[in-house]
Amino acid sequence: MSATAVHSLWTTAGGVTSAAPDEKFTAPVIEYTQLTPVLIVIGVAVLGVLVEAFVPRRARYYTQVFLTVVALVAAFAAVVGLAAGGYGTTKAHIAAMGAIAVDGPALFLQGVILLTSLVAVFTFAERRLDPESHGNRVDSFAAQAASVPGSDSEKAAVRAGFTTTEVFPLVLFSVAGMLVFPAANDLLTLFVALEVFSLPLYLLCAVARRKRLMSQESAVKYFLLGAFSSAFLLFGIALLYGYAGSVSYARIASVVDGSIQKIDPALADTMGNDALLLIGGAMILTGLLFKVGAVPFHMWTPDVYQGAPTPVTGFMAAATKVAAFGALLRLLYVVLPGLNWDLRPVMWGVAIVTMVGGAVVAITQTDIKRLLAYSSIAHAGFILAGVIAATPDGISSVLFYLGTYSFVTVGAFAVVTLVRDAGGEATHLSKWAGLGRRSPLVAAVFAVFLLAFAGIPLTSGFSGKFAVFKAAADGGAGGLVVVGVISSAIAAFFYIRVIVLMFFSEPKADGPTVAVPSPLTMTTIAVGVAVTVVLGVAPQYFLDLAGQAGTFVR
Repeated sequence: MSATAVHSLWTTAGGVTSAAPDEKFTAPVIEYTQLTPVLIVIGVAVLGVLVEAFVPRRARYYTQVFLTVVALVAAFAAVVGLAAGGYGTTKAHIAAMGAIAVDGPALFLQGVILLTSLVAVFTFAERRLDPESHGNRVDSFAAQAASVPGSDSEKAAVRAGFTTTEVFPLVLFSVAGMLVFPAANDLLTLFVALEVFSLPLYLLCAVARRKRLMSQESAVKYFLLGAFSSAFLLFGIALLYGYAGSVSYARIASVVDGSIQKIDPALADTMGNDALLLIGGAMILTGLLFKVGAVPFHMWTPDVYQGAPTPVTGFMAAATKVAAFGALLRLLYVVLPGLNWDLRPVMWGVAIVTMVGGAVVAITQTDIKRLLAYSSIAHAGFILAGVIAATPDGISSVLFYLGTYSFVTVGAFAVVTLVRDAGGEATHLSKWAGLGRRSPLVAAVFAVFLLAFAGIPLTSGFSGKFAVFKAAADGGAGGLVVVGVISSAIAAFFYIRVIVLMFFSEPKADGPTVAVPSPLTMTTIAVGVAVTVVLGVAPQYFLDLAGQAGTFVR
């Protein structure tokens, strides 16, 4: 009996009949060229994992830093190439079988995430701030993340000069998730991207070299609350699927606006049920507002920002906000535009309590990292004002604000890494007294970042706030603008209080020193200052760029 006959017996016996000749399996069409930025980052992240396995320990640090920088630069070049090829405007479309949108907002936000991550990675690679340990240079990360803090195995790892170079592939995996998150065009892709960028961040928060217990506590808090928010998001996805019979953004939008009347028999009882739409939409919004750090979903922010290694805090504070706001914009403008009036009162309430809550609670903070955390919560409220505007200007103003805010944030946290005492970073505000006399340049640079956060004219913060508030006022949210201006005034108080503390207080004899960084951290801070000043003095080109990139493909 021939092999073919045997095979046909097996398949027939198993109840499998061969397909009819005219029924062909259709292979999925994947536009690899348009997915290049994500593919480059994921490919190099996998390569980084292999480096950890096969490259000798001494060479790993340099190999990982080189690979990470090359990956981010190449991915950014790919984004620029796609934008130059018209994929942000005339050729904008849905790629990868409807899973990913390649359009202006997606490319703009991907570019911002990649540039911010590149600048942040330089602070990850910094090895000159701490004194040498047993003849080895050390960075901000634990010698051996798996060892118990204070144990013999940790001491042995420090003596041997081990370093946790796994942070570099983890950053790349996180960046890959962030690139997909604002471009996701169906709810399952959105959820997968959320997990891909969140899980590496939970790990990165736990690997601080100093204050390891606080670092691990922050990671556990972030993980538990993050899992909670993911559950909300997933439940919302299930409800929206019951409502529309699909997880695709376009399909859900068509059912919302009533252009699809054909009902799937399996979903006849639930399809088009408005209760499912409202509850599902609200739950997905909750999951995204958690990532943005909006009140009342902000509880994780101050603890995680304070406990995580400062380079990770800077990266997370900037890049996560960009990705999460991108996803929030796409959801509100593409999937649920018909729900604008139903969701508007809720979004107004969230924006108001976020602006006021962040600004008021920041006044009471005594730790510089917690202060910046509450400041980031207030900024989330300002950006929400632009989201609520529900106009093309609203989209472009939010894109511009995210671009300006991310560089100021990374630069500010890079400065925080420089002020050190015997226990590592000196983050208590009292330690910063008189810093302007001890190290005028560092204090002046930090003052520039604080003024940008406060929205003082001639800084990028002013341009961003002005654009967002103008869009909100034009979009009929004048009340939000009033609350935003009052919150900005409250926030300006605590930013200027820190500047006064640095320049007009006497330095303490046992005060901290300012470490001299390598060119890596200097580059991060210099780029932050340059972007802050350029976007403050001459923002028009970048506002136009955000305006051109402000159209979502449906």
